[in-house]
Formats: sequence, C-alpha cells, structure tokens
Amino acid sequence: KETKPLKTTCIIKHIEDNSMVWFEPENQYVVIEKITGIVLEQVHEKIPIQSIIKYLVKELYIPLEKAKTFVSDVQDFYRKSTQTYPKQVDLSEKKIKPPNTFEHIKYYHIDDLVVKVEYASNIELELVHLKFAHLETTKETKETHTFRVFRHSKKIYLLVNNDFIGSWTAKDVHYFQGKFSMELVQVLYQKKEAEWLGVFHASAVGKNGKCMLFLGDSGNGKSTSLALLQAHGFECVADDFVPVDAHRQEVYKFPAAISIKRNSIPVLLPYYPILEISEEFHLKQLDKHVRYLPPVNELSPNKMPCDGFVFIKYDAKAPFSCTQISSVRAFEKIVPDSWLSPIAANAAIFLNWFSKQRCYELIYNDNSEMISEVHKLYSDEL
Repeated sequence: KETKPLKTTCIIKHIEDNSMVWFEPENQYVVIEKITGIVLEQVHEKIPIQSIIKYLVKELYIPLEKAKTFVSDVQDFYRKSTQTYPKQVDLSEKKIKPPNTFEHIKYYHIDDLVVKVEYASNIELELVHLKFAHLETTKETKETHTFRVFRHSKKIYLLVNNDFIGSWTAKDVHYFQGKFSMELVQVLYQKKEAEWLGVFHASAVGKNGKCMLFLGDSGNGKSTSLALLQAHGFECVADDFVPVDAHRQEVYKFPAAISIKRNSIPVLLPYYPILEISEEFHLKQLDKHVRYLPPVNELSPNKMPCDGFVFIKYDAKAPFSCTQISSVRAFEKIVPDSWLSPIAANAAIFLNWFSKQRCYELIYNDNSEMISEVHKLYSDEL
C-alpha cells in the first residue's frame, strides 16, 4: 500500500526586507527574500496561481514570463519543503533492559527536589556529572525522580523513571546531553516538552528582574564574560542551556555550572580564588581542559523576561564596538545552534517573540569596558 503524504503546516513572518519561514516536516527555519515569502504565503493559502502571477505583473511590474517562472519555482520549493511521510518508529529499543548494577549513583538537590542519577560507568558519569557536581548531596532524602544512563550496543541510553527517553551514538553524544538537560528541566518545573518554546546555546545573564541572552562561538569568551559579569553584580541564570517557555516566553533558571577553560583562569582568579584549587578536567572529545564554577543565582527568581540577545566576542586586536544588528541577521546565527519546539503553535509564538527582540553585537578587548557597556544595555542607555 502506497504511503500518502501527511498534511503539514508552514508559518511565515515578514520582517524588514525578509521573511522568516518555518516548515513543519523537518522543523526547519529558513530566511528568504520578502517577495519570495509573500508568494510562498499565497501558495500556502491556495490562492489561484493566475492571481499570484497577476499580482506580480501589475503590482511589482515583473514581466509576465519571469513572473510565471518565479511562481513555478516557489511552488516547487513549497512542495519539497512541506512534503512528509509517516516516520517508522523502532520499538525494539524500548525493550532494552538496563544493567543490573550501576557503578555510580548520585543524588542532586535542586530547589525542593532530589534527583537520583544512576551511571553505568565512568564514561556516562563524565558526560553529565561534572556540570552538576556542585548540587550533589549525601543526605538520605527520598528522591523524586530517577534518571538512568547506560550503554548498550555502542549506544548511550537514557531512562527517566523507567521510561525510555532515547538512545544516541557516540558522535551524537551532545544530543544526549541536551536531552538529559531537557528532561531535567521538565521535572524541575513540571512542564512537558510541548510547553517549552526552545532551548538556546547561550548564557542567560540577569539583572534588575530581566534577562539577556549572550551568544558566541566556542572560544569567543562567552563563559569568561559570564563569569566576569557574575562577579560584578549580574546573575548567571543559565549557561550553555537556556530554556524559554512557550506560555509567557520567559527564561528559566538552569543550575549547571559554568565551564571555565584553562586560558581564562588568570583573568578570573582575582574574583574566584576557588578556581586555584578546583579540579581540572580534560574533555577528550573537545580536546579542552576546563574547571567548573558554580553559578551564583540563589537570590534570582526561577524565571524572568528576555530583554534581548547579545552576540559577544573577545578580540584582542579589534577595536571596541557595540552595535545593534538586524533581527534577521541574529535569527540566522541563533537558529542552527538552538533546539526549537516542533509544534506549529510554538513555532508561530517563537517567530512573533523573536521579531520583537533587540539584538546587539559586542566586540571587546578590555574586560572593564565590556562590563560597563553591559550595564548600559540593562539600563536602556543605548
């Protein structure tokens, strides 16, 4: 029996001279020229093709033959982007049983919860524990949730309260780490995955009841700047894993430690003497040596509104600059490194929410100048 394509959704948001588009089948976001977005929207709404061509000719003065070709190309693009088929689900992995014994059992005290995590070996332990070691408790308090992490047939498996969550190969281990954190967020705030708008690979910095997300490629000084800001009156709401809920689009606190690379230690030691004696770990997969700095956010609320995005970069040779950038440019930088909800209603919320955010690019070579400029961002002086 031939499998028929499923009905899918396409959401389009026009902003500036571009259109941001979401296609449901692959949970895919793209940026296209506004005129292409307008025609795509008309194709999606099943406007008669002749009417679309007439609009291009009369309103935009496009020659008839070019208009026909253009509409045909957009139709093909729409068809390829929205066509989908039912996915085959492998149920056999759900039957994989965890080992009888686990080498490491850890308890983490987070707010009013105690989460138990069982690790089959040191390999699984190192993938998760290092960022949460500061939350470890030895108290004999009954756990509220149990996570199990183990390997089977060269894959890593995750179970939560005995429910199978997923499995990942060694090359996809970062997806496992993200999923582990997602499951942890769900139990911390009693929100199912469908209730989250997305998770951003950023540092969430709080001050005066609002939050800004700081983003940057590895090596750009994102974690170092976060630690410096924390030492100067700002709060680390979340680092690397920043969850935003779908209902009110608020940033939620995530308790993971800040990863500090070896070359940042001399800069941060005056503010964090504990780094002198903190254990250093070699992350072989990333070929990096890091220490972990617990976040200082006990007094901050569990959630706060997002007030913008800052793309931050340390460059010793570049002059200082802090400039506002377009939402489209920011969008293209953010989406590839983020987990965004595959639910159509959440995708629409995300596009509307993001289009209203202010976005900046901050390049610095002096820490005090960077800190002063960030204070201005939070006080709306720019």
